[in-house]
Amino acid sequence: MLETTRLAADPPGLRAAAEILRAGGLVALPTETVYGLAADACNDRAVAGIFDAKQRPRFNPLIVHLPDLAQVARFATVTPLAQRLAAAFWPGPLTLVLPLRDGGGLSPLVTAGLDTVAIRIPANPVAQALLTEFGGPVAAPSANPSGRISPVTAAHVLAGLSGRIHAVIDAGPCAVGLESTILDATGDTPQLLRAGGLAVEDIAAALGQTVASPQTDTITAPGQMASHYAPRGRVRLNVTAPDPGEVWVGFGPCPGAALTLSPTANLTEAAARLFHALHEADALAGPGGAIAFAPVPGSGLGRAINDRLRRAAAPR
Repeated sequence: MLETTRLAADPPGLRAAAEILRAGGLVALPTETVYGLAADACNDRAVAGIFDAKQRPRFNPLIVHLPDLAQVARFATVTPLAQRLAAAFWPGPLTLVLPLRDGGGLSPLVTAGLDTVAIRIPANPVAQALLTEFGGPVAAPSANPSGRISPVTAAHVLAGLSGRIHAVIDAGPCAVGLESTILDATGDTPQLLRAGGLAVEDIAAALGQTVASPQTDTITAPGQMASHYAPRGRVRLNVTAPDPGEVWVGFGPCPGAALTLSPTANLTEAAARLFHALHEADALAGPGGAIAFAPVPGSGLGRAINDRLRRAAAPR
């Protein structure tokens, strides 16, 4: 078992984290979406360590994080569509799936053998500083055991991965609180692969074109597993009257709810609160308990919130 170090989000902490990455180690880093489990994306053994620490299936690809658009062309073909999306939304909670460039040096484990690669430029200043200090591509899925609730604080990371990773950079809670939106940008029409912290409506408005739904059930990007983000107990959705013993999580006015995503029915607040609420409800319910969520609208960020809730409630 490893000794997991809690690093400060300051220059000495970032230098220590970069040294761990250069040595092939694993560091949980904060982003604006969730905490990610980072490793050198060009180091086969380091990337394999991500899968081992998370107990993640090897067929599930990873996202490569880079500090700026100039570096993306080393590893992928930046299509005209990707250029437009990058100009509008990078840095930020958007991941683009692009054609993989030969000879870029990424570990094949990152792409799960696909001819595409998922890339994101995070906006979080601590993530940006670490990427600059490290000076290379970092593979970073969410820093939690595979299939479980995503971490939005360093404490969440340690609860799931302490003893399996080398360090976590503690920079407080994540601002967005939902994983990035993932788009296939290999062609002329953007295809939504995963709803996330950037609303599809905002993407469509910026591009002046519709965002299409994927035409296949094949896993081509992270976050597409049917069961994901799961607490220990059973989850019911769209509940307006919870059963006895259920931990009820409200949205808007829900008298009697133990927790709430947003008392004022604000979707931005609900997105930032979602994984906090799942962790809190899981602790209240205990092993074998039950959690019920009030209905959440399906527009804007509600699309991503409901996506995560459906996966949390899926059979496992």
